[in-house]
Amino acid sequence: MEPEKIARINELKRISRDRPLTAAEAEEQAALRQAYIAGFRGNMQQVLDNVSVKTPDGTVRPLRKK
Repeated sequence: MEPEKIARINELKRISRDRPLTAAEAEEQAALRQAYIAGFRGNMQQVLDNVSVKTPDGTVRPLRKK
């Protein structure tokens, strides 16, 4: 996610501490948060796809879902 969008998320959070957000600001905040979470999950999935597990018998296998 671009640094400008993360900065906007933080700015909206600071605004919400001072006053209630308008409907448009709340929608923007929700959309930005969803995009941030989707990006985080995608990055985490890539990390987990590259993880290998070494078993006690010495074999190495890729991590898989249980």
